[in-house]
Amino acid sequence: MNGSVSSVLIVDDHPLVREGLKGLIADEPGLEVCGETGSMRQAQDMVRQTQPDVVIVDLSLMDGNGLELIRRLKSHYPHIKLLVCSMRDESLFAERAMNAGAHGYINKHEVVGHVVDAIKQVLAGKVYLSPDIVERIISGFAKSQPAGGSSIDDLSNRELEVFWLIGQGKSTAEIAKQLSLSVKTVETHREKIKRKLGLTSAGQLMRHAVQWDLEQG
Repeated sequence: MNGSVSSVLIVDDHPLVREGLKGLIADEPGLEVCGETGSMRQAQDMVRQTQPDVVIVDLSLMDGNGLELIRRLKSHYPHIKLLVCSMRDESLFAERAMNAGAHGYINKHEVVGHVVDAIKQVLAGKVYLSPDIVERIISGFAKSQPAGGSSIDDLSNRELEVFWLIGQGKSTAEIAKQLSLSVKTVETHREKIKRKLGLTSAGQLMRHAVQWDLEQG
């Protein structure tokens, strides 16, 4: 786009975060913001219309989650670079994001000093991750668990999405609609989540999910 200028689409449900990212990118020669949105649905339309070089994706969106958006964009636009920018726990989500098709993961706490470097790295065909997460992935730490322990890490990607939405106060029917699943399938996921986390009731599941969501910021 415009010769050596690379275009960036920002997908984040917080307007102030989008403004901050726009300011950082605007100050960098060779980069420009081609659009912004907090909606997963609108993001897909904007990608189709603008064909950005890089999409910066938050994991929490108004009408969906970033992991699902990454999977869809990777499937339809494999040439576009995808960079996650999130407050969510990098040790839990970075590897899942990479498996979904992301090319990098940056925590919002590091945005001011590192987002431009992260964008440039993924544009150059490299992966951007913090040194700590590189070490975790190489060592297999993200998948290892102490004997007898239970953890959010034990959940599959779909179970994690359901757990995430439970923590946001969504009903089973609302979760089914958002994830394009049947109510019965969501109920099955809820039971598997309870079993994996050692929970015995719907109330425990709700409290655990809400607490986890609050801790994630």
